[in-house]
Amino acid sequence: MPDPDPAGWRIDALGERCLMVEFGQRVDPRINAAVHAFADHLIDHPIAGVTDVVPAFTTVAVHYRPEGIDGDASGDPPHRRLQRRLAELLASGIEGAVRQTRLVDIPVCYGGDLGPDLDEVASTCGMPAGEVIARHAASPHVVYMLGFAPGFPYMGGLDPRLAMPRRSTPRVRIPPGSVAIAREQSAVYTFETPGGWNLIGCTPLALFTPQADPPTLLRPGDRIRFVPISREAFDAARAGDRS
Repeated sequence: MPDPDPAGWRIDALGERCLMVEFGQRVDPRINAAVHAFADHLIDHPIAGVTDVVPAFTTVAVHYRPEGIDGDASGDPPHRRLQRRLAELLASGIEGAVRQTRLVDIPVCYGGDLGPDLDEVASTCGMPAGEVIARHAASPHVVYMLGFAPGFPYMGGLDPRLAMPRRSTPRVRIPPGSVAIAREQSAVYTFETPGGWNLIGCTPLALFTPQADPPTLLRPGDRIRFVPISREAFDAARAGDRS
């Protein structure tokens, strides 16, 4: 059974090796900040037996080895003992350390074959394509989480006038680097994958490089500034990456 708390969190057991701590059910900057404060605390103050801590939009998945969880006089099974430990931490009012957020510039060539949905987005939103570009570039984007594919950033902060539903028919192949919007978020595709977001541009940057340390260019909490560039600058940057 989940453990509800007046503060709004709850803890659910997912199988025998994972507990899910939920802070809310909507995409919200305050909730996401609570997620990362708790995840940071668990990473900075490891609990014996916990093997991984995975933050998302509104949840933190705590993976563990049952045999590694310290015993106590209660005789409760491992998931109950860990659940109680996490609940005590949450009830204590964990204050996350002030994060050193980064401002990361991402160059984008908007429209044309690199952003085939730009004109449709402009028509649906009732504004010229140039205004879509200006509003997207001016939006205060923040990386909420990485997921779906390695290094794939889900970003909040999109100008509400650009909110668009996902496409009714997803594409089978979306080129890496594609900058896309859906609902109240932006994203950048890191690999060629299927997808249903609206493609408005493309960046020459590689957001995931396996041999790098760390392999992901972005991390949760980063502030993102999309910088419009010309097609010539895009092509030159891509050519430079291949040389």
